[in-house]
Amino acid sequence: MTEPQHGTPELPEEAPQAFPEPPPASGAAPLLATGVAPESLGSHAGSPRPTFRFFGIVAAVSLVADVSTKAWAEITLLHRSALQGSIELIKDHLSFTLAYNPGGAWGLFQHHSEYVRRPFFLLVSLLAIAFIINLYGRLNPGQRALKWGLPLVLGGALGNLSDRIVRSNVIDFIDYQAKWIQSMNQLIGKVVKGWSITDHWPTFNVADIAICVGVGLMAVDMFTSRRGVSASIPPRPPAGGDLPLTPAPVSDAPGGTLSVPEATPPLKPDV
Repeated sequence: MTEPQHGTPELPEEAPQAFPEPPPASGAAPLLATGVAPESLGSHAGSPRPTFRFFGIVAAVSLVADVSTKAWAEITLLHRSALQGSIELIKDHLSFTLAYNPGGAWGLFQHHSEYVRRPFFLLVSLLAIAFIINLYGRLNPGQRALKWGLPLVLGGALGNLSDRIVRSNVIDFIDYQAKWIQSMNQLIGKVVKGWSITDHWPTFNVADIAICVGVGLMAVDMFTSRRGVSASIPPRPPAGGDLPLTPAPVSDAPGGTLSVPEATPPLKPDV
């Protein structure tokens, strides 16, 4: 090993980088491993996650609204004379009529035994409540539709569940009728034998409204989340492979570089 002439070791010169990386601009967001900025994956990255306090408040409001309206309907409509009948809000369209439904929606399981019907609906309600709470705990900040929809469904499910536990029947009192309902039932009657043809929608309550609105918001979230995920996926590279790279200069001696000559097209022979 030879010593340097000036008494200090000579450091080898760094080869210039083939692709120097430009410095990031001030205030620019860092890119992820996919090459996509976090802002492009969603505009709610910095917003807080839905809290269970909000979840409990919305579910409690829908539950209280359902229980109180059912109590009012049972007290008011049960003691009305047969001559007075139901309370008509919109003539030939909307009225309050007290009804006790031992089954589910559209009279499901209403003709079955109490020993079969009651455990079935209790089990379904408990499974639905557990699923709703678990799903809400995994929500992202941008899922606003589910943020409202899940507690509404929970409040409605608890309202009908309380009726099944206390009375073994669900109180319904909102009666809606229209010509289009009769036309729909006539079409269904052509397919389903024994289907009753009526212009009345099955009597429902506030819990049913909360459940329907909540399920609708869940459907909205399902379609909008799919559209957002497909828009955030970066485009794939062309099938031909990566772009051609420019050869980097090769260092063969201290203080000097050896450049690789570029390929030249072959000469066309003279004819």
